[in-house]
Amino acid sequence: MNSSTQHVSVAGPAGTLEAALDLPAGEPLGTAVLCHPHPLFGGTMDNKVVQTLARAFVQLGWRAVRFNFRGVGSSSGQWDEGRGEVDDALAVVDALSAEGKPLVLGGFSFGGYVASQVARRLPAGRKAERLVLIAPAVKNFGVADVPADTLVVHGENDDVVPLSAALDWARPQALPLIVVPGAGHFFHGQLPLLRQIIVGAWRRPDSPS
Repeated sequence: MNSSTQHVSVAGPAGTLEAALDLPAGEPLGTAVLCHPHPLFGGTMDNKVVQTLARAFVQLGWRAVRFNFRGVGSSSGQWDEGRGEVDDALAVVDALSAEGKPLVLGGFSFGGYVASQVARRLPAGRKAERLVLIAPAVKNFGVADVPADTLVVHGENDDVVPLSAALDWARPQALPLIVVPGAGHFFHGQLPLLRQIIVGAWRRPDSPS
């Protein structure tokens, strides 16, 4: 993504997983593990929405970890209908997030499903501090219920995961969504706005500006 990107390999349950670490200028506040969209429809860790997530977290002072699910890019294995992909993400969290340091989970589309399931399965001592889900794939996958402070951003004109489906998922949880007017699933032409939304929503009142 930039000159501060490091490419590494992680031992996953189906073989080696390809990963990239995007680093902030100073000591990272923690690690954000970011999950890419559906592998069978061109999803990779270099997806523009995932890179936008990474840039946002680097700007916020976090180390951003992107990785390719099994069978994507240089990662070993093959598509496992979402089950093994959750295991892949858990392996990346275990390998690349420091115990005792804050962890954030994020994902776009199918990656949002994976992030929600990983958050549910992490042991008590390794729980994520917060989640960010961009157009989570609530229509085709069992996106788990998430904590009330989860940041969810959805496009008004999403033709892959309709906004109505996202609202149906969020409503029983009383979970607010940020809706980007006119945006489609991939936020074409609105990625700078998406980055701005993430950075602005992530900062708490006591956070440094």
